[in-house]
This record gives sequence, structure tokens and C-alpha cells, in this order.
Amino acid sequence: MAADAPHPAFEGYATEAVPQAAVGSPGKDGVLELTFERTADGTALVHDYATVPFHISGTLAHDPHPSADTVFIQSPTGGIAQGDRHDVSIAVGDEAIAHVSTQSSTKVQTMTCNYAAADTTLSVGAGGHLEYVPEPTILHADSRYFQELTVDLAPGATAVVSDVVVPGRLARGERFEFERYISRVRGTGPDGLLFEDATHLTPADSDPTAPGVLGEFTVYGTTFVLAPDRDETELSDALHAVVTDGEARAGATALPNGAGVAVRALGDRAETVQATLHGAWDHARQELLDVPAPSGRKY
Repeated sequence: MAADAPHPAFEGYATEAVPQAAVGSPGKDGVLELTFERTADGTALVHDYATVPFHISGTLAHDPHPSADTVFIQSPTGGIAQGDRHDVSIAVGDEAIAHVSTQSSTKVQTMTCNYAAADTTLSVGAGGHLEYVPEPTILHADSRYFQELTVDLAPGATAVVSDVVVPGRLARGERFEFERYISRVRGTGPDGLLFEDATHLTPADSDPTAPGVLGEFTVYGTTFVLAPDRDETELSDALHAVVTDGEARAGATALPNGAGVAVRALGDRAETVQATLHGAWDHARQELLDVPAPSGRKY
């Protein structure tokens, strides 16, 4: 878990005491557990457990797929603070279909000591499908954030996992003033590791706007369409054609070991990147489930 074993780049931060509330104190270690199973009436949320800052108000049934279930993760707090450690576990059973998102953007607040971390574990049973598409993560000035996500696929399982990063409060002119951001995504299947992907940004040490990094763009987003039993070359070509027509600078590429496709998008605004990635998600959903992706409706 990320909280117990920080990335080497965060080990120095881990020794810094948090004066307001220590790491591990009530409200600092947020835990969220969701389990979906297929029932006679479609997919149902059969287990949920949440501690602050997570809150679940139940499920929604407005997904275009008649057998899917939807959960929007809520938070009563103003965002992620220094010393926060979050542990999210989402399991989808055999033949179940679930869509999980967040109610609003995740704001990683300014920090003067320590760091914040989130560890997310996703598992999808045989023939199941999970979509984990949270709203963007906004990195405030001087924030330090480490997030790690692992998705494990059983035979015949598929998943769509998305992440959009906004490097500051853009409306107030704050850009790339955070201290450190690391995101690691890992996919596994019945035969072991499928792929790993990592992003590590430290604006003070390496200019994110340099050529070959983000260049002229500000907002960065990725959608992984994981479908090991599909033709990844055909899917990659189709998704590439979809996203290159959007406002964002985007492209698609096949993942190693036949895991699926990664779609990356760069833009000046979160809405532009999200719209492009939503186009990829919509096309992938048509291919995998024969229904369109849900809209951005959050109620």
C-alpha cells in the first residue's frame, strides 16, 4: 500500500511530522471498499464501506446499459491535505458491469510538510466490466502527491480507467507550482503483469513545458482501455481516429502484451481533455458493451 511503502522520491517527506493531525489519525486514513456482483436483476452494489473523507450515497441507475450499476464517490472535505493516506478497493464480480466516478474534481491542497498518497486497487471478475473514470485531479501550489493504481483482470474481463491532471488553479494563473507528482498504473491478468505506466513531474527540477514533456500544453490526461481478448491493433487504430478529431492534441497506442490501448490527450483546459477522452471512452464502450458511454450527469 502506498501509505506504508512510499515511493523512494517521497521517503524524505515521510519523516516530516504533520502538526495539524498526524498521519494515521482519524480522518487522515480514508478507506473505501466497493463490491459489485451480478444478480438476477443486473449488477448490484453488495458491499460498501467508507471512512472520511469518502462518502457513498448509494447507486444510480441511469447508465445506458440496462445491467450496469453506477456509484459516484463523494467527499465532505475541501480536498486532499498533507499527511492524508487513501486506500480504495473496488471489486467487480463475474459478468457484472460497474461505473465508478467522483462527484467533483479532487483538489490536492498546498502543503508545508509530509505528502499525500492514494492507493487504488481494482479487480474485475471473469466476463465483468469496470469503468473507473474520476473527475480531474487539481494539484495546488507546493503540493506533493503520490497515487498508485492497480487493475487485475480475470479471463474475459475488460476495464476503462481514466485520469486527468490539472497542474494548478488555472483560473487564478497558478501553473506548475506543485512540488512533486507521481502516478503509477499497473495492469495484471491471469498470466501476470500486462503493463506498467508512470508519470513523474517535479516542476522545480525539470520544466514540464519543455519539448517532449507537455510542451505548450497544460492539462494531461490518459484513458486505458483494457481488453486483453480484443485485437489491440484494430482497437488502437479506431480510437486514434476518434481522438485526433477533437480539440485536444491526442493519440492512441497499443499496450504491451495485448493488454489493450492507451489514449493520451494534452490541452489547455480540463474540459477539452475530458471531452476528447470521453470520445475514446464512448467508442470503446460501443465496442465492448454495444452501448454508448454515460453523460457527465452527476445525479
